[in-house]
Formats: sequence, structure tokens, C-alpha cells
Amino acid sequence: MSESTTPKPKTPLKKKKDTFFTALHGPVFWPSIIIILIMIVGTIMLGDTAAGWFNTARVNITDWGSWLFVFGVNAFIVFSLYFAFSKFGKIRLGGEKAKPDFSTSAWFAMLFSAGMGIGLMFFAVAEPMWHLLYPPHAEVGSIDSVRDAMGVTFLHWGLHAWAIYAVVGLSLAFFAFNRKLPLSFRSVFYPLLGDRINGWIGDVIDILAVLATLFGLATSLGLGAAQAGAGMEFVFGFENTTTLQVIIIVVVTLVALVSVLLGVQKGVKVLSEFNIRLAGLFLLAILIFGPTLFILGTFIQSTGYYFQNFLEYATWVEAFDEDGSFMPTWTVFYWAWWISWSPYVGMFIARISRGRTIREFVLGVLIVPTMVTFLWMSGFGGTAIFLETTGIADIAAAVEADQTTSLFILLQQFPLAIVTSILAIILVLSFFVTSSDSGSLVIDGLTTGGNIDSPASLRAFWASAEGLVAAILLIGGGLGALQAASITTGLPFVILLLVMCYSLNKGLSAEYKENMARDRDKEREDYRTLVARLLKEQREKKTS
Repeated sequence: MSESTTPKPKTPLKKKKDTFFTALHGPVFWPSIIIILIMIVGTIMLGDTAAGWFNTARVNITDWGSWLFVFGVNAFIVFSLYFAFSKFGKIRLGGEKAKPDFSTSAWFAMLFSAGMGIGLMFFAVAEPMWHLLYPPHAEVGSIDSVRDAMGVTFLHWGLHAWAIYAVVGLSLAFFAFNRKLPLSFRSVFYPLLGDRINGWIGDVIDILAVLATLFGLATSLGLGAAQAGAGMEFVFGFENTTTLQVIIIVVVTLVALVSVLLGVQKGVKVLSEFNIRLAGLFLLAILIFGPTLFILGTFIQSTGYYFQNFLEYATWVEAFDEDGSFMPTWTVFYWAWWISWSPYVGMFIARISRGRTIREFVLGVLIVPTMVTFLWMSGFGGTAIFLETTGIADIAAAVEADQTTSLFILLQQFPLAIVTSILAIILVLSFFVTSSDSGSLVIDGLTTGGNIDSPASLRAFWASAEGLVAAILLIGGGLGALQAASITTGLPFVILLLVMCYSLNKGLSAEYKENMARDRDKEREDYRTLVARLLKEQREKKTS
């Protein structure tokens, strides 16, 4: 099929009605439900055996697939920058006359809340401290180990993560808004598959997207519940048991249901802006009460160190390391987690990005959230390193004992510890709600053939399912089971996303050629109009 003549389907996958069962797309909805139920029931019935299987699956996949994950995430950075700075950069999502649906500040708030959220709260102190204790590229206790701790943290939370979201979000937005296809993952493969996306191949693609989204979200919800429980134990004295974490998941899921029913404008948008304001206040508190100059210096120097060593960090796969335990535990887990999140974050970003040019979209998604994330990690991770290296507090021991408590132990070292700890709990729970809310909207779209106006009951169903899966996996295997679920779904998806980039390039090429042809036609028409006007003026002069 010629990329310059890529046709646009005239109708969506099926006509949708405003009821639960008629709105859903059965070939995607029911297989997804069956697979999810099998995993849930199996986890409950097998208990400790299931936990062992989850751990084995995680180890095997990371051992075998490390090189593929590393290759994939680097390719996504190259693709995203190519799309931004090539001839495609001026193409506007939604067409030349499209206007953004949200202000730039609201847009940044929503994409940031959906893209990172809970993870930033969970790992901001724990990860830099862990890398300080066990530096992958330096000697323990050396100055290089401090640089390495922040550099590796920046690697995991920087451009690679946002490049994944950028290419997925761009693909979904382009094919939905410019090529008038349903806002569903199958649509991004139209240049390669044509009308076959409406058949079983498209159904399989969307089922994989549903599973990746659901289990990627479950991982985040599990981390959020564990950290919120740790905060409640510190502040209120509750024991941070699995039971407490499940109760947190249930309560937050109920709150998310309310937000889902309110919709994007009144629900997700309002919560996202609240998250950003609260996160800004939280970061400001650590800047004021913490070692301000050290934090700012850490941000500047670590950012420079990250870019200076970017290629070495980005392509490291432990090929020559005898131990080889760091990549599966940290880097590959992150790449798989971000990839499993990409249908969810990408589709959500796509829904809020109509009217942006491709260059504006890519640079906005890549640069601003990355730099804010680096400042956040410098604030909390840098403060933890300062307290540890100066001997003021033993943050390292807290991290080794329980990563979920490390943030709250850090906050105890500064004034108003109770206030900031409560603030941290509220922020974790708020990010929790936003993730569940956004995720339910995305899965709802996937299981209704791209319908963005499906019944509220269907969105509420998926919000409940996300909480249920997170709770069951937490009970059945803890955070290890959640990590295994995200890595397992991330492996096939990295291949799918690489094919997607090629498909997007074909689609953009077709759009570019059509725009060029339209511009040439307009120039000819303008020229003919100009000539006709001049001839008319000459005739009028002669007659006068």
C-alpha cells in the first residue's frame, strides 16, 4: 500500500450506544477479562507458588531480554527527535486549523501527573541512596559513587521514559486526529495493515495494550499503597500490613470512581492541577528546610553528568560483568515498566494534545517533565545523600530496611515533620487517584473500539478492575509479583512499539505529501485569483 495514498476508513470499528454491553467491543473486552480473571484466580489459588512463578518469570525475562529493552528505549529517543526536527515537525495534530483543547500549563500538569506520579514519591529517596550504597560504575564511598548514584537515577527517570511516552502518544494522536481513525492502539498500524486492523490482528494488538496498561498501573498502585501505608504507620501508628495496603487501594479506588464519573475536564484535569500545586509546595518545603545550596548544586552538576555520560549509561547491558545483577533489578525493570505504561500514558497524552504541532508535542513531552523530574530527584535524593555523607542521619539503613519508609525518615530530620509527612501521604494518594482515573479512561477506549464517549458505567468498571488486580497481586506475591506482571507485558510490547515507529513514519509521510499537494493547489489558486484580479483591473482602466 502506497504511503501517499493511505485511505481513511469512513466508519469506526462499530457503532456505539449508551449502554454498558452495547458500547464495548467484544473481541477485545471479553478475552481481556478472561486473561485477567485467570491471573487473578490463579494467584489466589496458588498462593506462595504463584509468588515463586512471578519471581522466576521476572528473572528469566530480564536475563534474556535486557539487550532488547536497552536497544528499544534508545531507538525511541532517536525516533522522537527525528519526528520533531524533520520535515514532519510542523504538522499539527488535528489539522492546520486545530486549536489546543487545554492551556499549556494544564497540559503539562496532566501529562506529568499521568506519566510519573506515584513512582516519584516512592523512589525519590530510595533509589539515589541505594545506588550510593551499591554504585554500579564506581567504588563504594568514593566521590564518583555520589555522581553515579544521581547519574543512574537520572537515567531511569529521564529522557528514555518520556521518549517512550512521546512516540506512543504522538502515534495515537496523529492517527486519531489527522487520519480520523478510532483512538485505539490498533489504529497506529493502519499504514502497515490497512483495513485488517478491524479484524483479529487489531483485536490482538488492543488486548496486549489492555493487559500492559492494567498491569503497569497495578504496579504503580501497589507502590503507592505500600508508601501510603508506611506514611500512616509513621504518622498515625498504624501497622503497615498488606491488609492496610489493600484497604488503601479500596478507598482510593472509590475516590477514583467519582473522578471517572466527572470526566476529563472536571475530574482528571482538576486533580492533575491539584497534584502539581501540591507537589510544588512539597518540593519548595524541602528546598527551604533542606540543604538548599547542595540541592541546587546537585541538580546542575548531576544534570551535566547525566548528559556527559549519556551514551555510556544508555547502552550499558552488563555484557562484561560477572555478577550482572544490576540491570535486571533496576534498569530493565524500569524500561519494562515504562513500556507497559506507554499505552496508558501515551493514549492519555494523545487525548489532551489536539492542536499541538509535532515539534511542540515532542519537545514538550521530552524536556519539561524530564527537567522537573531531575529537580525533584535532586531535592529529595540530594538531601538524602547530604544527610548520609555528613553523618547527620543514617538514611542508608532506612532504605535497606524498608524502601517505603525512607521518604518519611528523611522528613523527620527537618522542622514540621508531621505536616510534611501528612502532605506526602495526601500527594501519594492524589497521584494514586489520578493514575487510576486516567488509566480507566484509556482501557475503556481500548475495549470500546476507540470510543471516547462511552458510558460512565464502563469507565467505572475498569477503575474498579485496576484496584482489584493491584490488591490481588499485592496479596499473592507482593511488589515482586507486581514487577513481574509489568515486565512480562512489557517484553512483547517493546517489539510492537518498534514496529509502531515505522508505521508512524509512513503515516506522517502520507500526511506531509498531502499537505504539500494542498499547499501547491492553494498557491495555484491564489495565483489564478491574483491574475484574474489584475486582468479585471486592467479592463476597468481601459473602459474608464
